[in-house]
Amino acid sequence: MRNLLPLISSHPGGRSSLTCRFRCGDACFKETPNTSDNEYAGDIIARAVSRRSMMRAAAVVTVAAAAGTAALTGPNAPQAEAVALAGHGHEPPHKPAPSGARGLRFSPVAPNKDDKVTIPDGYSQNVVIRWGEPILRGAPAFNPDKQSAKAQAGQFGYNNDFLSLLPLRGERGRQVLVANHEYTDEILMFRGYDPANPTREQVEIAWAAHGLSVVVVQEEHRTGKLGPVSRHPLNRRLTATSEFRVTGPAAGSDLLRTSADRTGSRVLGTLNNCAGGTTPWGTTLHGEENFNQYFANGNTAEHKRYGIGTGATERKWERFDRRFDLAKEPNEANRFGWVVELDPYDPDSTPRKRTALGRFKHEAAQPRLTSDGRPVVYMGDDEKFDYLYKFVSSKRMKKGTSRAAREHNLTLLDEGTLYVAKLTGDSPAAEIDGTGKLPTDGEFDGSGVWIPLATGTTSHVPGMTADEVYVYTRLAGDKVGATKMDRPEDVEPSPRTGRVYVALTNNSDRGKEGKAGADEANPRNANKHGQILELAENWDDPAGDGFAWRLFLVAGDPNDPATYFSGFPKESVSPISCPDNVAFDDHGNLWISTDGNQLGSHDGLFGVATHGDRRGELKQFLTVPTGAETCGPVIQDRRVLVAVQHPGEVDGASVEKPASIWPDGPGKIVRPSVVAVWRKDGRDIGV
Repeated sequence: MRNLLPLISSHPGGRSSLTCRFRCGDACFKETPNTSDNEYAGDIIARAVSRRSMMRAAAVVTVAAAAGTAALTGPNAPQAEAVALAGHGHEPPHKPAPSGARGLRFSPVAPNKDDKVTIPDGYSQNVVIRWGEPILRGAPAFNPDKQSAKAQAGQFGYNNDFLSLLPLRGERGRQVLVANHEYTDEILMFRGYDPANPTREQVEIAWAAHGLSVVVVQEEHRTGKLGPVSRHPLNRRLTATSEFRVTGPAAGSDLLRTSADRTGSRVLGTLNNCAGGTTPWGTTLHGEENFNQYFANGNTAEHKRYGIGTGATERKWERFDRRFDLAKEPNEANRFGWVVELDPYDPDSTPRKRTALGRFKHEAAQPRLTSDGRPVVYMGDDEKFDYLYKFVSSKRMKKGTSRAAREHNLTLLDEGTLYVAKLTGDSPAAEIDGTGKLPTDGEFDGSGVWIPLATGTTSHVPGMTADEVYVYTRLAGDKVGATKMDRPEDVEPSPRTGRVYVALTNNSDRGKEGKAGADEANPRNANKHGQILELAENWDDPAGDGFAWRLFLVAGDPNDPATYFSGFPKESVSPISCPDNVAFDDHGNLWISTDGNQLGSHDGLFGVATHGDRRGELKQFLTVPTGAETCGPVIQDRRVLVAVQHPGEVDGASVEKPASIWPDGPGKIVRPSVVAVWRKDGRDIGV
């Protein structure tokens, strides 16, 4: 047997301390915000036994219904997968074919530490757009030594994360690219930056570099290369000072009112937008994640539960705008931590913060539709020991692109019910020992319930009003005993099967004294590598209140006994650590980008089969440069897009002493960018 791969960082999650400072405000080194004593799955296993048979039966029906399209993989696939999800512990026999799963037929990239985007043989790539490239009329070309807030407000923003590519009718070869700009790293943006004394100009540039970009991109004929169409009428920048509407049941709440907005319905800016989602009605969703780090002088229990510190912030924005000082504007932080909906086809529209979806550190928000056309949005709260949520709309989507249909569909996420998840394992507690060893039934699996938190103006949480549930959603989850998870990040329903996949990135605190120990959904103490949870709604009803679940992947070195790849032979998979963003291709494969690889390689993008006799086959498609994280991704038939975020973000790095020369070579400033990858022969990816 090969030796285990070496760990290369003792820092939580494998990130550099520089990344932790600027991305999440050193969350790993601070007290875990969730100090509630609500039960976790290991405490409630005994109560699950009496209803295990009922839930397993529901799981079989769920998967049989969901696998209707998956039957294309073979006549026995639905039955085999139903048995697996029901927890019988026996995967179908694997008979690997040399070509691999359809959509994953490429030579996997080996783990590496190269300062470039490394892709499979037979593929090509290009940088689609870089930080600072002009996209609006009048914006100047990027000059790192002559930056200004006005220029940045017309240029592509910093640290691109979520990406969406939307069709553009009537313009051949063009699509609409929407990107999140999660955070700024001023040390890598400005020469001679002094963290203790930022200038107003630097702060205002950072405000302009946050937010969202909408830019039309053009495909080059006969290749997969994409490039921006500068000054297109749909191009748009939204920043930390743009206007956003607050909608839904908490709009106008006293908890959202400030001296500058006494209506509680208008907010300046969107901050720390991480992943997101694309709706069936043609809008994009953007999750405000680590917003807490921008606010100084927190002084309430609610501030503490959301990780807001009691002193000054890293960026010192409170020196230049009183709204970032909670001693002066105690409600301003309540206006962040929402899901934002943007209409990229209407450059004059005001984006909306959807309060019905709750307020927490939103990693992403990807909808699916019920059988009668109501959207259901799944969401993770990216914090150690926080929760998994879903929202079920009470309205049906209208089909078509008429004005009436679009106006109606822009109200879908304002009315419905918000839920939080409680998971129960089906194995004896003694078998979940924190090492990651599989229980005797051969899988980590069980059942779960969706606990309602609020519907419209009605609270389902004793002792909390509906406004309090929406604004302090974490506290509502605490009160109802939701399951503490290992940093639930991106959550994506499969368009083929309806199953929902949850990226649980890591949790180095699990099992520590005073912290929740291992449970069947989070089976490893001091969890460095994370896992992927697969969830099947009972009766394939996204609006239902029950589900079956199992762990689809337990990440790490395949040679480590504490890893699991749905029973696929571990000698035939790529090593993976810290799953973050996820997406699907048209073959039903799940694509996983990583953040904080702890296995001696740069972060990357991986594809894994989710059904058929190659279920669990995982292959690495690319790696990103030194210090970077893989974000996005977008998987099209003939193109893969990734956002290369924070390249060169290594401890000790600066503009003067760069740790990376990507993307433009020596002597050039390091720039976060979007990259496209395609096959040289023009055929579909991985076939």
